[in-house]
Amino acid sequence: MDYLAVRIDTNHRGLEPLTAFLASQDIESLMIEDDYEARTLETPDAPPPTGDESARVTFYLTADDTGFAQLGAARIALSGFRREHADCGTLLMTLDETKDDDWMDAWKAFWQPTPIGERLLVVPAWEDAEAQGRVKLFLDPGRTFGSGTHVTTKLCLAAIERLVQGGEKVADLGCGSGILAIAALKLGAESAFACDLEPDCPAVVAENLARNAVPAERCTVRCGDLLTDEALAAEMGGGYDLILANIVSDVILALAPRVRGLLAPGGRFLCSGIIDTRAEEVAKGLTAAGLTIEESFREDNWRAFLCR
Repeated sequence: MDYLAVRIDTNHRGLEPLTAFLASQDIESLMIEDDYEARTLETPDAPPPTGDESARVTFYLTADDTGFAQLGAARIALSGFRREHADCGTLLMTLDETKDDDWMDAWKAFWQPTPIGERLLVVPAWEDAEAQGRVKLFLDPGRTFGSGTHVTTKLCLAAIERLVQGGEKVADLGCGSGILAIAALKLGAESAFACDLEPDCPAVVAENLARNAVPAERCTVRCGDLLTDEALAAEMGGGYDLILANIVSDVILALAPRVRGLLAPGGRFLCSGIIDTRAEEVAKGLTAAGLTIEESFREDNWRAFLCR
């Protein structure tokens, strides 16, 4: 069996939180390289660490659809971890010494047209498929994530096809490839606001809008952090019928107190990317923020909540 060698660069300070983060992603067989530890082996009386010494964590995943899905989930979650651990080095993830293009080409071989729910068919941009009565959603995630193959995305798409009836104003927070916003627009939503921390996000979403013949003016796409960028938050505004957040638990909890102020009367907040072990914590946080959980969805070890 072939394996993917995945590396994350950090520093001595970041080793403990990073290994805990990876454990939360069910990644526990790690190889750790730590410059400080190597130095103490050579010089036992070396001074205490500053925390900035270089370090690297390496782990291996199977080179199949399961491994690529796990890698995608880890990269999505790493964006939130990076934002909260600015003192832990670059936290740059690479694959086989930065052979990211090789990974992308290999990953494409595992992604095939995928029916979601009752109305959607997610189709890789380099493939085609018979619609069979479904709405085709053409996607190429490029350097972002959001192919529709991960459980958390499937949970969201299945809910979106029920929630969007036509004419809605939608926000997609942590949009990645734009898959959720584009799905909502193709199902009849009137407009969407999409944002993500990844610098490639606006270009990738623009390409996917064009692939799906969705006019660019129907979807505003921005790169930035709504939690810290007041200008971006002001541009986003409010009055949304549906807010989507397929991200990580910590970011959902940070967003929760703001959500009610962004929703139109009767609007809903759909959040996903919640690992089972944190579902109770997130549910309490949503309730404390004044939101009412209407539905809970679960598949494998992942949860999603629909709130009003």
